[in-house]
Amino acid sequence: MHSSPISVAPMMRYTHRFFRVLIRRLSKHTLTYTEMVTAAAINHGKAEKFLRFENEEQPVVLQLGGDNPQEMARAAKTGVEFGYREININAGCPSDRVQSGNFGACLMADPHLVAQMVDAMHRASGLPVSVKTRIGIDDQDEYAFLHKFVEVVSKAGCRRFIIHARKAILAGLSPAQNRKIPPLKYETVFNLKNDFPDLVIELNGGIVDLQTAHSFLNRVDGVMLGRAITDDPFILHRADELFFNEAPFAGTMAGVVEGLLDDVERWQSEGEPPSLILHPFLSLFKGVAGGKHFRRAVSQPIKPAESLANRISAALKFIQPKMIADATIKTFSTIPR
Repeated sequence: MHSSPISVAPMMRYTHRFFRVLIRRLSKHTLTYTEMVTAAAINHGKAEKFLRFENEEQPVVLQLGGDNPQEMARAAKTGVEFGYREININAGCPSDRVQSGNFGACLMADPHLVAQMVDAMHRASGLPVSVKTRIGIDDQDEYAFLHKFVEVVSKAGCRRFIIHARKAILAGLSPAQNRKIPPLKYETVFNLKNDFPDLVIELNGGIVDLQTAHSFLNRVDGVMLGRAITDDPFILHRADELFFNEAPFAGTMAGVVEGLLDDVERWQSEGEPPSLILHPFLSLFKGVAGGKHFRRAVSQPIKPAESLANRISAALKFIQPKMIADATIKTFSTIPR
């Protein structure tokens, strides 16, 4: 089981392998997740498209979506063949599309089904199976509901739960609204850790910086960040130092980008979608002089046969290295060592 004090949440349209490679260049140890992949997509001929990843990405967890224990077990077994070392069940996404497949947050209403999936997936793959979920759904948001869910699922062998500290409202709110409108209840997750001290309980929801994440580690086993990382991946550059007692990151974001240019060229030669290759670069250098010009240059319409690596390299001319260093010092100087 890849328990980690710090991780990046699985996020659709964000945590594809190109973004995960960027994260790994900033932090060697922060745990990452794939975007959610449905068991059906894997089992019906698209495994290579969805499961391929770079060796350097490890540790990375495969998140699966589904409601059929046999189908989920088959997909988990395929995950082993691609080199994944842990599988995660999505029992927290509130989107209508996910609900239409009877998975995501609506699975909280059937903990015994989730338990069956955990058991089947572990037996088929031999891998640890974790669950990402919420503190409740709709009007089923009392602590006893969450407690029962974790109790039932843990008896099937799940030892790690990542809890988004909001309930999911399954009708009337979009996924974006579900990340903001239901109130955060961190104490609920802290109580869960107290009641299940032998389980790994990780906190997710509303955490925007490493300082805040670090402060929660005396109450839970780990902290998961989401939108804060997609908004500014560079906040992870001190993760290994703060959470794993490793040497501090010695480079700059511009240096990381330059180090990715060969990868960008390779990905483009392999026929990967240009929009996906460029996507991780569109959230870089926020708060840095020239950052807006960099992002604008990277996001221009793509011309036929254009070199994406050359585009990114040219965009770097807008970045002033001194401002990168100044921004880093200002942002991170107050984080406890």
